[in-house]
Amino acid sequence: MKNLEIFCVTNKKLDYLEKLDLILVGVGKENFSEKYINCKKGINIEYKEKHYSELTFHYWFWKNMLPNYSQNIWIGFCQKRRFWLSKKKVINNFEQLNKHILKKIPKKWEKYESILCDEIDVSNPKKMKLIKRGWKNLIKDPLIFLDKKKHTIKLHFDMHHGYGILDEAIQLIKKKDRSEFANFVNRSSSFNPHIMFITKKEIMNKWFEDLFIWLFKCEKKFGLSNLKGYDQERIYAYLAERYLPFWFKKYTKNLSCPWIIFEKKYH
Repeated sequence: MKNLEIFCVTNKKLDYLEKLDLILVGVGKENFSEKYINCKKGINIEYKEKHYSELTFHYWFWKNMLPNYSQNIWIGFCQKRRFWLSKKKVINNFEQLNKHILKKIPKKWEKYESILCDEIDVSNPKKMKLIKRGWKNLIKDPLIFLDKKKHTIKLHFDMHHGYGILDEAIQLIKKKDRSEFANFVNRSSSFNPHIMFITKKEIMNKWFEDLFIWLFKCEKKFGLSNLKGYDQERIYAYLAERYLPFWFKKYTKNLSCPWIIFEKKYH
């Protein structure tokens, strides 16, 4: 076993993924070959994949594989279109991706407990989109239209995944995180995206425990059958995406790492 293992979760079989130095995982309805880990055996929530997305595998890994790992192995997750890089680099083709994809642990990681994606900024949305999707927020606070400081994670979530859902979900989170997490989404305009992280067994176990206790409470409130459209069908993945940077920054010594969106047009 290497001291770094990165799992790549996909809902589609893609030949170019099989040429990368990644451990492949298949989720969803497609039938995958033995080259991909199957999440339908053991303790699983595969039937929720439509709403939990890559978290379907994260849960399966937590319950079925994580107990077998030693404490000194770095374990990470990426996705079919999003990959970790060894350094910040413009990637124009598969050969460049294969050359610069993260394959070994940088020496500077020795001082840290977790690795997150470099942040994205969600401030300054287009005015028309703000009016169309954020009108409820504008009614509550018209200054949002002019004040970039009010373009927060909370506003972005309300606009794209349902007004008030994040507020309701925060009330279900463990008490010691509740007010701090609320402050984080209401004051910050950037976060580490994509539910991608790299850490070791002990921290990963604590993360998954806090995350899934919260998400299953949220599921009791919001359900599965009532989630319609692209913006809400994957609501539990979107909630996890906002909680992850807060949690890892609060509970671990973390470092951000370059990543890239890449999709080969033919495979």
